[in-house]
Amino acid sequence: MNRLYNLDYLRGIAAFGIMIHHYMSWQQHKFYESDTFIGKLGIYGVAIFYILSGLTLFYVYYDKMVFSKSDIWGFVKKRILRIYPLLWIVTLSAIAVERKMPNLIDVFLNLTGLFGFVKWHTFFSLQVWSIGNELVFYAFFPFFVFFSKSAKPLMLLLVLAIGACYLYFTFVVIDISIPLHDQWKVYTNPLNHVFLFLCGFLVGLFLHNAKISNLNSIFILSIGLIIFIFYPVQGDVVNLVTGVNRLIFSFSCLLICIGTYKIAIRPIASIHLPLALLGDISYSVYMIHPLVYLLVGIALKYLYLSDIAYIRLILAVLLTLVISYFVYKYIEKYFMKLGKNR
Repeated sequence: MNRLYNLDYLRGIAAFGIMIHHYMSWQQHKFYESDTFIGKLGIYGVAIFYILSGLTLFYVYYDKMVFSKSDIWGFVKKRILRIYPLLWIVTLSAIAVERKMPNLIDVFLNLTGLFGFVKWHTFFSLQVWSIGNELVFYAFFPFFVFFSKSAKPLMLLLVLAIGACYLYFTFVVIDISIPLHDQWKVYTNPLNHVFLFLCGFLVGLFLHNAKISNLNSIFILSIGLIIFIFYPVQGDVVNLVTGVNRLIFSFSCLLICIGTYKIAIRPIASIHLPLALLGDISYSVYMIHPLVYLLVGIALKYLYLSDIAYIRLILAVLLTLVISYFVYKYIEKYFMKLGKNR
């Protein structure tokens, strides 16, 4: 199976963008609003992750997975070995840095991944909520495969039900008059996001064998980027995730993913190598960057350099990339290899 390097590039760029969004927000002690590119990126970088996740899992598993005990268990084992080691490291490190006794039930839910199913708003490091969402999506995935292969009417009903949940949260549950950070428990509900994962799966299902020229793929990607960058929205970022605006931005992310997926051009080595590496380490970048930023701040405080904001920003970015590389090389790759051998 050929590797989809284009999707790796996009995943890496999204992870890097989310890191920059967080670092800039923390540097300036403010939430970027919906009229800024960085505000849009902070919200919809995660949406791109979800679409790419559904698409990538389709590409890897769809043709070879059947609804059997061995296949389902094999899928579960590989996902556990891919997700949990870094989830445990980040969760336990965040608890250690906090230096106060956490609720042991919350620790159990986070370490088992069950928090995504029953208490998705309870986590110990900022970005972990989306990993809880991903674990819920993985529970849906075998049903997507089985229904789309063997029970198409049930698949249609499932698509309609998930789409209805998405619209219900978009137009009813999330209140446009209340800042998004005050509705974070509602927003992080996995049922609010599973539609994006499903969209990625459906892109694979309907476009996997479709022939789309590079010119048309670039056009699709460009339209997605133009909508994402220039569609006008103002006010709190809650305006990005409610009403018609959410439909438009979700559509733009879908176009970006489709265009990237179907482009058949690989960049020259000087571009391919750093983008491919960024894609490889994207999970580590996404997971560890809040901890790195915190620890850099502590170190600079002891050196009496904490007032120089740009030093913290530069050091945090560089250290996140370096540490992520070693985490990927010596931890992630080890467990991925273990998953392939089992």
